[in-house]
Amino acid sequence: MLDKRIFPCLDVRDGKVVKGINFVGIKEVGDPVECAEEYNRQGADEIVFLDITATHEHRATMADVVRKTAEKVFVPLTVGGGIRTIEDVALMLRAGADKVSVNSAALFDPTLIQKAAEKFGSQCVVIAIDAKKMPDGSWHAFTAGGRKDTGVDAVRWAEEAVRLGAGEILLTSMDADGTKEGFDLPLLNAVTEKVHVPVIASGGCGSLADFAEVFEKTNADATLAASLFHYKELSVRQVKEYLRKQGIPVRL
Repeated sequence: MLDKRIFPCLDVRDGKVVKGINFVGIKEVGDPVECAEEYNRQGADEIVFLDITATHEHRATMADVVRKTAEKVFVPLTVGGGIRTIEDVALMLRAGADKVSVNSAALFDPTLIQKAAEKFGSQCVVIAIDAKKMPDGSWHAFTAGGRKDTGVDAVRWAEEAVRLGAGEILLTSMDADGTKEGFDLPLLNAVTEKVHVPVIASGGCGSLADFAEVFEKTNADATLAASLFHYKELSVRQVKEYLRKQGIPVRL
C-alpha cells in the first residue's frame, strides 16, 4: 500500500484564511502564508489553497499568496478557485503552485481539462467535485461554491474528468462538510471504484478515528481537512502518528 497523505486545506477569501460549515457561516481564521508555514512544519504532505470568492480582481491577490507561500514551504501546493482558462492555470503554476484545481469551469467546458493536461501534464490537473446526495440516492455535482445544482451525476463526472486527463480528484461531500461527523464513505467508495487516479477525501472529518476509518474502508489516497487543523484540535503530526499506530502507512 502506498503512503496515505494528509492535506490541510486553506480556504482563502480576500487574502485571508476562512472556514464555514456546510459552505456557509464563514469566519476568518488567519494569514495563509503563516498557516502554510505551520502546516509545513507539522509534516503536511501537501497544502491546498481554495479561493472561495475568486474573481478576476482577486486572482492577482491569490497569485501573490501562492508566490509568498512557495518561497517559505517545501511541500506541493495545489491552488483552486476561479480557475476558468488555460491562462489562469499558467498564472498559478508560474506563481509556484504544483497543481491547479478546477471545478465549475471544467463542468461548463470539459475541454479545459484536456487542454490543461496536454499543455502542463495530467499531474498538474486536479478536478474538484462538490457532491451532494439526491433523494434518489445518486450524487449531483454542484458549482458556484456549492450554490448551484448542475444536475450532473458526480460519479460519472469523475469518470469523464479522468478520461479527459485529470490526474487527481478532490472529492468534497457537501452533506458532510464542516460537520465533523466523519467522511462520506459511500460517496468515496462510489467514486474510487470507478476511477484509477488518486482521490482526495474532503468534508466531515472530526476525529483521529475518522482519518483511520476513511483509509480502512475506502480507497481514498489522501484526506483533506481544515477546521481540525486551523483551530488546533489536532496537528498533522498527531494524525500521522495515530495512523501509523493503526497500521496505515504514512510519511513521518
